[in-house]
Amino acid sequence: MKNVLDELRNARTIGIAGHVRPDGDCVGSCLALYHYLKKNLSGDPVIDLYLETIPEKFKIIGDTEVIKQENMDSIIYDAFISLDSSSLDRLGFAQVYFEQANKTINIDHHISNLKFANANHVEEKASSTCEVLFGLFEEEKIDITIAKALYLGIIHDTGVFKHSNTSEKTMNIAGKLISIGVPFSQMIDETFYIKNYHQNQILGRCLLESMLILDGKCIVSSVSKKMLEFYDSTSADLDGIIDQLRITKGVEVAILLYETDFHEYKVSMRANGDVDVRKIASYFGGGGHIKAAGCTMHGTIHDVVNNLTGHIEHQLANLTSEQESEY
Repeated sequence: MKNVLDELRNARTIGIAGHVRPDGDCVGSCLALYHYLKKNLSGDPVIDLYLETIPEKFKIIGDTEVIKQENMDSIIYDAFISLDSSSLDRLGFAQVYFEQANKTINIDHHISNLKFANANHVEEKASSTCEVLFGLFEEEKIDITIAKALYLGIIHDTGVFKHSNTSEKTMNIAGKLISIGVPFSQMIDETFYIKNYHQNQILGRCLLESMLILDGKCIVSSVSKKMLEFYDSTSADLDGIIDQLRITKGVEVAILLYETDFHEYKVSMRANGDVDVRKIASYFGGGGHIKAAGCTMHGTIHDVVNNLTGHIEHQLANLTSEQESEY
């Protein structure tokens, strides 16, 4: 696929969806594509965007009220587009629309993508789905709303250009978006660093109750449903905690667990060194990137941590053996 407009030129009804628990790249790519198609497709086609509730901070990009958060209509789309989702089941409530559509398109950057659509455009070396979309858009047709959405996705999947998926191409694209007028400093502050009082309390508690294991090479913390209720918060308020854990000196892997149901935990992992956390997440049915990945696991906290650390320990041992064999 070279141009997304050419792919959708004859479609009169178009659906768009991203993955469950939408993050910055998911929200940014979905809104960027929605507004790009609305602005540039002729004939005024019906375009619907489906996402679960997005974090309040992502509304900085504007025009988020177009998002539909439930299956409201019985419609078979001419084309349905999945964004930033590595598998069909991650589309959540919008999966039924994808399955019934006459044509399906899958746009993503995850190496674990299962290529489940009629047309699959997956760029595994791209930093984000928003970076992929930039290459499918005609630059002169990107306005400030589209640019802000694309920038949101890029900064969130690169950790503000800190992660190893950041490339020269990524930085060049970010520069072009800034030249359109993206308020980059404001967007970084408001979607990464500014926290309300309760968010700071949860962050402090997670740091206070964190544990170092595997001889200090792994740090673990957890958030229970009761804790979220106590602080009148949601899972969206946990953003940034895993990254704060990750920068603990000497740590190779950081793990954050939050309880989603009885004996069910959403797992987030970040790596500093050569441990491939995507490989670990994939083993447990999740996915992500080499240095940032996640999955859902069942059991007690101790069960989950023991299962994860076994894989981490195995990788660390192999890395040590490889390094020793070089000498």
